Amino acid sequence: MKPRTSRSGLIGDTDHLSDETSRPDDLPESSPDSQASPASAILRASPRQDRRLRRGVFLPPFNELAEPRRLIAIAQLAEDRGWDGLFLWDHVLRRPEQAAEVADPWVALSGIACATSRLRIGTMVTPLVRRRPQVLARQVVSLDHLSGGRLTLGLGLGVDTSGELSRFGELTEPVARGDLLDEGAALLAALMSGEQVQHRGNYFVADGVRFLPRPVQLPRVPMWFGARGTPSNGRAVRRAARYDGLFLIDAELDDLARAVATIVAERGTLEGFDVAVLDAPEMPLGEAASLGATWAMLAIRPEVRASQVEVMVASGPQEGRSA
Repeated sequence: MKPRTSRSGLIGDTDHLSDETSRPDDLPESSPDSQASPASAILRASPRQDRRLRRGVFLPPFNELAEPRRLIAIAQLAEDRGWDGLFLWDHVLRRPEQAAEVADPWVALSGIACATSRLRIGTMVTPLVRRRPQVLARQVVSLDHLSGGRLTLGLGLGVDTSGELSRFGELTEPVARGDLLDEGAALLAALMSGEQVQHRGNYFVADGVRFLPRPVQLPRVPMWFGARGTPSNGRAVRRAARYDGLFLIDAELDDLARAVATIVAERGTLEGFDVAVLDAPEMPLGEAASLGATWAMLAIRPEVRASQVEVMVASGPQEGRSA
């Protein structure tokens, strides 16, 4: 499947969210409403509630932004200028022509947590295929305490476009990575519960363990899942519906409406669930909010200079400025 490109020029660079191949029984179900107009279908399925559209900054910690102190300064600026959140890409390797320098987002977020007081922070997205759930659970809970309960954990399949899976011997087949993500996310949520966990699956084991302390946010740190806005993303969207949020990229309004319709079908409501989209020309934010979006991200490409990022952040949230 050839991915669509955004008129903002951004989507070709946000390839850290992989298309997930659905099994036949995982394909999205169709209906006359969804075939005719996904947007009208979702508006009938879920009457709009009072869901404020929050604004976030979505940064790749690469090149000039691989310097943690600069990321901290940008986060402080974002908080001062009225942004609601700041989220970082999570990679260990990128194509040399795109990013010769890459920072660890978890270390950077620790510094940001200590230097801010209001901003919601997190990774978008962390692939469990190259993480151990028990280590990630400890990091997530520690960072939630360090931030005073301001952490959101973004999870996804990850990609291998730069060889950051295959070059280290990680699993690369998309459906298998989806299975691993399903199992790992459930285990991660259980480890954050503070209860004893007994788990033996195809990918992970937790043999009678209990992790304390619990996170500040209960019953767990919010878990959002990445998905692309394609008709074949049913499995990824349904996975997100089991948790706390969806981060939808490469999407237009009808893609958003289709995804939200799936979430409502799974959960019965959008209450307590976040839907994040990219601030791009093909996603008018007023209409996106009417369909259920709760976050819009100013998304930055890796080649954008840090000084340009600082100017955009300093000017505060405005629509249609992803670069």
